Amino acid sequence: MEQKRRVIALGFFDGVHLGHAALLEKVKERAAQLGATSAVMTFDIHPSALLAQTPVPLINSAEDRVWLMKQVYGIEEVILAHFDEKMMHQPWDEFVTDYLVGELGAIHVVAGSDNRFGDRGMGNAERLQAKCAELGIGCDIMGMVEVDHQQVHSTMIRVLLSQGKMEEAARYLGHPHILSDQVVPGKHLGRKLGFPTVNLYFQDGVLVPALGVYVTRVYVNDQAHIAVTNVGMRPTVELADRVNVEAFLLDFSGDLYGKRLRVEFLHHLRGEHHFPTVEALVAEVQRNIQQTRDYFHRIDSTPNR
Repeated sequence: MEQKRRVIALGFFDGVHLGHAALLEKVKERAAQLGATSAVMTFDIHPSALLAQTPVPLINSAEDRVWLMKQVYGIEEVILAHFDEKMMHQPWDEFVTDYLVGELGAIHVVAGSDNRFGDRGMGNAERLQAKCAELGIGCDIMGMVEVDHQQVHSTMIRVLLSQGKMEEAARYLGHPHILSDQVVPGKHLGRKLGFPTVNLYFQDGVLVPALGVYVTRVYVNDQAHIAVTNVGMRPTVELADRVNVEAFLLDFSGDLYGKRLRVEFLHHLRGEHHFPTVEALVAEVQRNIQQTRDYFHRIDSTPNR
């Protein structure tokens, strides 16, 4: 069987931001020119987790990264390689020759100017270009992308998300921050209070944004619904043993158990805190619901949106 011909973006996409978007657009451009498949090659875990033994929280889960690259940026194929000891110690030139070209069928490679790969990070943009030229395949090296004179990079975006600055993070991501997960049964605490919620979780190793209440969109079978979503430990009604995501979909009724939902975090309304009574909590949730309706009324009536 003839090997698939791929134009491959090389890098670790712990989330998908505007800096990555430049690589992805170049991949699509080259793939169209060469009649090849547009592809991304990335890793399932952050290399630093093995290299420095210091876990780096991912901006998005692997599933969400794949969804963003395919659905938002139109990439045809995402190759998630397992980053293990063998991959970590593979010589950089062998990684290009044997893996990218030999195994994946790369006929053109696109990478960032700061990309490092191979054993001890010996592979860099200059060496990649030289090796691709030697092998007779194309190579584009993309420079850093700036937004308002600020370089776009994952570290900055992680800080913004951890502070609940969702609008600012979205400016650098190029899209709202998202979480996708399958709805799991909860303890029906929200239903007892008059606000039936769906329960979702962040995967282990994925960054949890600032705790508190958010204005969100929740997609059910690609149909958008406005929602108030709490990220936290439920300190007032029952302290949870892990961070829980509870979304109350406004003007929606139906059974969502077992369905996979996608949440877009748009605006952080307030932090999480303990209320003196359940009645005080209910009054605050009602206020958050009105704030959410007002938020969408504002953006829906803003010109050129």
